[in-house]
Amino acid sequence: MSMKVFKKLSEWREYRRNLPDAKIGFVPTMGALHEGHISLIRRCCRENEITVASIFVNPTQFNDKNDLKNYPRTYERDHEMLEKSGTDCLFYPTQEEMYSDNFNYRVVENNVSKVLCGLSRPGHFEGVMTVVLKLFNIVKPRRTYFGEKDYQQLMLIKEMAESFFLDIEVIGCPIVRESSGLAMSSRNERLSEEGRKKASVLYKLLSEKREKSEINKSLEAEGFQVDYLEDLFGRRFAAVILENVRLIDNVQL
Repeated sequence: MSMKVFKKLSEWREYRRNLPDAKIGFVPTMGALHEGHISLIRRCCRENEITVASIFVNPTQFNDKNDLKNYPRTYERDHEMLEKSGTDCLFYPTQEEMYSDNFNYRVVENNVSKVLCGLSRPGHFEGVMTVVLKLFNIVKPRRTYFGEKDYQQLMLIKEMAESFFLDIEVIGCPIVRESSGLAMSSRNERLSEEGRKKASVLYKLLSEKREKSEINKSLEAEGFQVDYLEDLFGRRFAAVILENVRLIDNVQL
């Protein structure tokens, strides 16, 4: 059975009305899919009757217009990967439908969203939480799946679901890494072959039991521009820039 694709909100809502009691699992994405995304899809398929994915490059979470412009868009490949992995439905909306209010209403959080990536990227998490809440209200899933690479995002989505009494189980899934240790990311596609090899050093250094200041010096010596290196929430977080590409990773302390 082929995957159903819904590009219009009205078409999806009509279809969703016919599934009032279905156990729906949901994996929201911005496309440019990789094995990390597919691991979420596979788990979703195992644990739910119907698996729904979305692809939407959300403009409100980009504080850098060039970053938005350069974000990889690979719809044909994404479609094929989702279908092969067992996805039942793909929601692929337009910006006009998702933001008919022109981002006039938004979700704001005042603690976790103000540190790490939130401090470096003002407004980023407002965009993330707002679009995810919209997608939750549209898809109405019982379970939803997020990777632990974006651990701060995972924390915020879990807390948002609890704060707004959403009847949705938010499930965090382990980071999927390349054989080199580099955390899989859509942004990796923008690295040169040499840059990709160098990027794997980030995970190795983060995993070392050394002081942050020492690791910071080692990262800079390897050619990384360090945005932050912090120990919070029982984890060590880092964001670095290599070849004008921003990379994030984290490990449990």
